[in-house]
Amino acid sequence: MTAFERGNKAQMRRLGSFPSPYSLFNISVPSSSTKMSDETKTQENEVVEARRQAPRLNERILSSLSRRTVAAHPWHDLEIGPGAPHIFNVVVEITKGSKVKYELDKKTGLIKVDRILYSSVVYPHNYGFIPRTLCEDNDPLDVLVLMQEPVLPGCFLRARAIGLMPMIDQGEKDDKIIAVCADDPEYKHYTDIRELAPHRLSEIRRFFEDYKKNENKEVAVNDFLPSNSAVEAIQYSMDLYAEYILHTLRR
Repeated sequence: MTAFERGNKAQMRRLGSFPSPYSLFNISVPSSSTKMSDETKTQENEVVEARRQAPRLNERILSSLSRRTVAAHPWHDLEIGPGAPHIFNVVVEITKGSKVKYELDKKTGLIKVDRILYSSVVYPHNYGFIPRTLCEDNDPLDVLVLMQEPVLPGCFLRARAIGLMPMIDQGEKDDKIIAVCADDPEYKHYTDIRELAPHRLSEIRRFFEDYKKNENKEVAVNDFLPSNSAVEAIQYSMDLYAEYILHTLRR
């Protein structure tokens, strides 16, 4: 044993245990309970601060206005588009040729299965809604988009309004915008519903008149209106949505 080792051994016998390295440098070490208490207080303060900064909304509206990290909501977070109300974004809920009635779950922003159509009919064209619009039934404005191909639910596309189909569903107003895909070479040249072939209009009308008959639900479809009526309806729904947002933020 060297002299250095003998000296250390003698010092250990005097101390009774190994000296703490912190004691050699006069460092004060907080207890584990103190550290946990400080961390808990810090977390609580962060939660309180986050709640103070977050807007008090009666429901999930614009996640971009909130400091919380949330998934994008297709109704509120997707912009309607710079060309609105003439050319606008449409979120597809139901695929052309489908019997499945998909619809937006307004709470989560996901596309859910509402039901399977009772009648032996399928959606004649892609069907969805215009983001950042609001109608009297508290839903976004519905759109039927004419184009060549089916589009998967949850996708969005650019569309041009060419007409309005006034509709009453079980005594309530439920108008539909008739549009064409603005990026489909087969349909993008249409500017008004009167340019469509008569059998195309009959196909659309017949679908909406019949698709709820086997559910014993009454639907009435009135005469199609031209593109300027559709544009006015879209602008009205945009204004209604903006008023709703302002009213909610003032609460």
